[in-house]
Amino acid sequence: MMQLFIGNKNYSSWSMRPWVLLTQAEIAFEETVLRFDNFNDASTYEQSAFKQSLRAVTPAGKVPVLVDGDLAIWDTLAISEYVAEQFPEKQLWPADRAARARARSICAEMHSGFTALRSACPMNIEADLAQVGALIWRDNAGVRSEVQRLVTMWSALLQEHGGPMLFGAFTVADAYYAPICTRLRTYGLPVTDTVDAYINRVHALPSVKAWIDGAKAEHDFLDFEEPYRIKP
Repeated sequence: MMQLFIGNKNYSSWSMRPWVLLTQAEIAFEETVLRFDNFNDASTYEQSAFKQSLRAVTPAGKVPVLVDGDLAIWDTLAISEYVAEQFPEKQLWPADRAARARARSICAEMHSGFTALRSACPMNIEADLAQVGALIWRDNAGVRSEVQRLVTMWSALLQEHGGPMLFGAFTVADAYYAPICTRLRTYGLPVTDTVDAYINRVHALPSVKAWIDGAKAEHDFLDFEEPYRIKP
């Protein structure tokens, strides 16, 4: 059975993507959670338990990592492509060639873009940061621009493909944007009714609900992942 190494569910947006993809597609895998530690201390980071555990699996030293036999695949996009190739019957990319190319394009855009939103609004599923989000929305033009890009992108895809997901049925693209949906919810950032309805549908997916439930059950407060809160 394949093994997926992930970080804390409350904080690790990149880990969430392949976990949701595999779970929603009902592809069997074993989950291994490696708790984040020492990220705020450069002098001990490379010697941390997190890094040492990952070094035994991949030279990249980052989560997520998918292990299939003797093969280790790191990077979320590489994992998604590998899984789609291994399980073609799951139709994890759209069947239509043009739609498939567009789905890959928006995943690549997520992979390399939305830096203002990701930086100002780090994933924190169990927190309610709507008051912080209101200040971010007021003061951060980059966040406003990137949320508008999301609204435009998602609205066009939902209209073109008829929903309920971005390309009709669930695909890699929905798994890729699931952590962004949680960010928009956590920080209460304003979106249109159409996009809000899509966010609700993503949150209702069994895989996303299971991830969120797992994140809320961790009760693991990591100060270096908490720019807006202090430890209770």
